Amino acid sequence: MLRGTHVQTLLILLVIAAVLAILWLAWKAEQKRRAAFAAWAAARGFTYAHQSDPAVRGIYGFLDRLQVGHSRKGYHVLRGAWEGRPAAAFQFQYTVGSGKHQQTHHVGVALLHLERAFPELLISPESVLHRLGEFFGFDDIDFESIEFSKAFQVRCRDKKFAYDFCHTGMMEYLLARPDACFEQENGVLALLTDGHLKAERLDGMFQSLHGVRCKMPEYLFQA
Repeated sequence: MLRGTHVQTLLILLVIAAVLAILWLAWKAEQKRRAAFAAWAAARGFTYAHQSDPAVRGIYGFLDRLQVGHSRKGYHVLRGAWEGRPAAAFQFQYTVGSGKHQQTHHVGVALLHLERAFPELLISPESVLHRLGEFFGFDDIDFESIEFSKAFQVRCRDKKFAYDFCHTGMMEYLLARPDACFEQENGVLALLTDGHLKAERLDGMFQSLHGVRCKMPEYLFQA
């Protein structure tokens, strides 16, 4: 009996040690991420705050991807300018389900503020944004390019704007980025990725956003 008690105690201690090790590794990883974001921000003139920022939901909560689930919050928030345009990036977290069926999801968001607002437009591969489009009542728009129509779901209530936006040059640009998910609304152009936001991907995300803005026809901004 004594030996059994010792074994049970040892197992409990091993479990506690394993949990503490996991928590320590997670803490170290988080510290490393914060340092990487801080270094990126300092090198590019952005501000950075790692803590949860309720203003993110207030400012960007209109984006469809940020309306999913509950317990929503944004953190690792970076603010600054990219190629002369106001820009921001953050990690967004939301929860679906409850109790033992509860799951927490993360979305990496980078965005640019445009010169004016346009009709809401979603462009994505067959993915979460596709399902979101169906949920919010969007119809998928087909284009003359069969390759583009097969690669992307485009949803917009203003089809003329969608066709103006997705001209030949834009479609070619997007086809070179087949995993990209873009949302444009209220003068904000956002690029969204599943999972944690990563400092090493920020340059590429902002460059993609800038590329999309440069491909937008200038007459849209003069109307």
